[in-house]
Amino acid sequence: MGEFELIEQIKRRLPQAGHRIRLGSGDDAAVTVPGGATATSVDALLDGVHFRREWSSPAQIGAKALAVALSDLAAMGAEPGEAYVVLGIPPDLDEDDCIELLDGMTVLAEATGTTLAGGDVTRAPTLTLAVTVVGHAANPDDFVTRAGARPGDALVVTGELGAAAAGLLLLEKQAGQDVPQVSGPYGYSTRGTSAALVGRQLEPRARLGAGRALAAAGATAMIDLSDGLGGDAGHLAAASGAGLRIEAAALPIEAGVAAVAEAAGRDALSLATAGGEDYELLASLPADRFDAAAEAVEQTGEARLSRIGEVVAGEGVEIRLPDGGLLPPSGFDQLS
Repeated sequence: MGEFELIEQIKRRLPQAGHRIRLGSGDDAAVTVPGGATATSVDALLDGVHFRREWSSPAQIGAKALAVALSDLAAMGAEPGEAYVVLGIPPDLDEDDCIELLDGMTVLAEATGTTLAGGDVTRAPTLTLAVTVVGHAANPDDFVTRAGARPGDALVVTGELGAAAAGLLLLEKQAGQDVPQVSGPYGYSTRGTSAALVGRQLEPRARLGAGRALAAAGATAMIDLSDGLGGDAGHLAAASGAGLRIEAAALPIEAGVAAVAEAAGRDALSLATAGGEDYELLASLPADRFDAAAEAVEQTGEARLSRIGEVVAGEGVEIRLPDGGLLPPSGFDQLS
């Protein structure tokens, strides 16, 4: 199948466009009518760096590419709008694989109210996806940035930490063997803890509802945990010109992470704070709004909210251990 035949196949499988779209896929450019403020983010995923084809189905790869891009919109408290996808196709990816990849992305797009509004396809030496997403709000000030944390704010996190990193360890251990398969975007297997951890690695979830709930509850700063709590907390602290004090004992660590870490000779706390790819949300908010924010996040059905520390005057990140010691904050670096 040639480029234009594939594009026609893709167009026929796209779901109905959202209300902001005036002209979608198939022309030289998409035309949208936002009606307010927009937030735009770009993510790129490469085989062997962000996923591995021997571990993931094409549908899982497509869904993951869209999910990690949407996670940036979640961290802004944005309503998802449009996505634009560039697909680099290697010689050994056939037509059926391309369609399955798109189908995985389409399922997630429909679940999150995202319109696949356009993109491009090209030859590539390895499977590559670049996804641009656009989110919306009524006014620019409705978006939550990394820069607003203030001393005295509570520091909170959604969901549980460490699952994706533990899932990666399991996949690496089982390389060349049958690995637990999950059932599709937002449909995690219930066949035990190991399968659930692998599911969090292969099929991350963007906390879009939780992000909007935190924004509405008065979050002063927010970031998604793509590169690990330690590293991403440092970005929020630097942008806000403040320090973050995190209590290790308060961290919500996913069930099963400790056992996987022990089997791999790793420290569970370090895995949970530095492993990355959890795509939970770290936020600051006035301390007296924590209870209301926790209730609002829980009502989304996506995650629970945990208070893990506070914003203080100063700079940098402290992860304080129960014995009074400190765990050096660290995270994943794309270029290291």
